[in-house]
Amino acid sequence: MELREDLTPFESVNYFFDRATKVTEVSDAAHAVLSGTYRELRVQVPVRRDSGELQVFIGYRIQHNGARGPYKGGIRYHPLADLEEVRALASLMTWKTALVDLPYGGAKGGVQVDVRDFSEREKQQLTRRYAGQISHIIGATRDIPAPDMNTNAQTMAWIMDEYGRKYGHTPQIVTGKPIALGGSYGREAATGRGCVIVMEEACKDRGLSPDGLSVVIQGFGNVGSWAARIAHDQGFRIIATSDIKGGIHAPNGLDIPKLVEHVAQTGSVVDFPGSSPISNDDLMTLKCDVLMPAALGEVITHRNVDDVDTQIIIEAANHPVTPVADATLADRGVLVVPDILANAGGVIVSYFEWVQNIQEFRWEESEVNDRLSTKLRRAYGQVKDFRDAKGTSMREAAFALAVERVIEAATLRGYL
Repeated sequence: MELREDLTPFESVNYFFDRATKVTEVSDAAHAVLSGTYRELRVQVPVRRDSGELQVFIGYRIQHNGARGPYKGGIRYHPLADLEEVRALASLMTWKTALVDLPYGGAKGGVQVDVRDFSEREKQQLTRRYAGQISHIIGATRDIPAPDMNTNAQTMAWIMDEYGRKYGHTPQIVTGKPIALGGSYGREAATGRGCVIVMEEACKDRGLSPDGLSVVIQGFGNVGSWAARIAHDQGFRIIATSDIKGGIHAPNGLDIPKLVEHVAQTGSVVDFPGSSPISNDDLMTLKCDVLMPAALGEVITHRNVDDVDTQIIIEAANHPVTPVADATLADRGVLVVPDILANAGGVIVSYFEWVQNIQEFRWEESEVNDRLSTKLRRAYGQVKDFRDAKGTSMREAAFALAVERVIEAATLRGYL
């Protein structure tokens, strides 16, 4: 595939897949299967608003590949959750679950909707309608949704209940549930915690000590805020962060516990005492040791990549670096830890939750966190070893390892 800046999100993911096929052997048949999707479901999601108006939204559930196990992937509510975006995210889940060696395939769901002005009743109706529309293709051993952007544990509780009305009580149908309904300890913080674990490994990779290293985190939602809290506890110096309303900058480091309190009280990081305002655009080009994009995709592009001033990028968000920008960063020697490794903590602990639900036995949070650390550090080491042996980038190594594992499973099953 030609390297262009105007690649769609799904084309961007397939560009990285194509790069991996230059490193590891992939047949034409396997390439045809893995560069497409297995099933794509488009549904109408009607919602009666509190005003009495009926609005109809479009939702998707896309299953990319299930060679290694049940499809697995989150559900997001966002105006940009269109077909191309959800396809890209579904394929990323296939590679992510394979890379960290989970017995899952990849899927993703989304509804094109801005829920910021929705009441709880409206969100519940939206969720139940959507869950009902996709219920025939999901299942505890078929396809297991989870939270994603603008969805949360409450959303998963509604999906579990709606599915249970037809199929009986099935807590393992979704992960990321409330603790009271079978959720796992440690799940809420898992993606952010995983980002910090791989950041620690990346620092070791570069011979750096975490103590005092400057970190910029774009996004202070679930992932970014937990990453900031945990990184702060580990000795990293968080010098800037942002949310949808704006950004803040403190060269000597932000007091993250107080910032969390400020956000709880005001709803935003903006106007945090002791910080200066900064735009999201300027935040991305601040000089720092580690840059962690933890919000939307495609925030580092050909337009700003030359101004990015960091040694390490941790892709906490999904596909935040475009292929053109990725090539530029590789030429400059910036260590980019790809999304399919960097933000895999969430799906790893989702897997732990699924296992606990099947066993009907809950693990302690310390056990969850220890197992998460073991899995991610092992995966980072495997990617690093492959990179060093083959002379590739971390992204090429990660994709190549994942592709090899998916092809092996598909071949053993007789699919290829």
